[in-house]
Amino acid sequence: MDPQLLLSTADGVATVVIHHPAKRNAMTAGMWRSLPPLLDRLATDPSVRALVLTGEGGTFCAGADISTLRQSPGEAQGLAQRAEDALAAFPKPTLAAIRGHCVGGGSQLAAACDLRFAEEGALFGITPAKLGLVYPSSSTRRLVALVGPGTAKYLLFSGELIDSERALRTGLVDEVLPDGGLAGRVAEFTRVLVSRSRLTQAAAKEFADGRTDRDAHWAEQARGSGDAAEGVAAFLERRAPRFTWTV
Repeated sequence: MDPQLLLSTADGVATVVIHHPAKRNAMTAGMWRSLPPLLDRLATDPSVRALVLTGEGGTFCAGADISTLRQSPGEAQGLAQRAEDALAAFPKPTLAAIRGHCVGGGSQLAAACDLRFAEEGALFGITPAKLGLVYPSSSTRRLVALVGPGTAKYLLFSGELIDSERALRTGLVDEVLPDGGLAGRVAEFTRVLVSRSRLTQAAAKEFADGRTDRDAHWAEQARGSGDAAEGVAAFLERRAPRFTWTV
């Protein structure tokens, strides 16, 4: 099978699998290009409530396919940054499910997700210093927001790999699961996500990502949605809420 992004959907969750096992799921130029339009399509699909990004087999993503960097480093970086920005802008909750190596462009993609769950033994690294590349400013700011300036500088200056325990301690990942426990935990957590108010999630995502000009918009959405009335009624009636607001 050629290197590609594989998509499956079930129970409100879209799962995108980075599939290039011959090169530890390194992203080719074609794979970088295919991600933004794929995300655009999923963003407007009302049946999709959350997105999971993961890698084929035992590796998340070893970064960009180095052969593309040899041909045109600037173009390859531009493709990666556009894909990362599209993932960060996706309006629904996103979760990176990480096994094995999450390095270079793989770490860019993981950092662009809202949440990151990793299996024990995962390794993380941001490696432009090994290649003489300049890490994009938006990617650097996103990393600093996750781990703070000290850890961001450690990762960027050295290109060294850190293990899942340190990644959890520094805030690079949100949960670390025992060997074999990642898939079950991701399935469990995404069931929680799709049961919650999309209105709450969409507004919270914008606010958490730094939008400061949308309070009036979301107040208007809340007034017209009926989600709050449904949430209170469901709580009082001891049943699961049936939220209806859609992006």
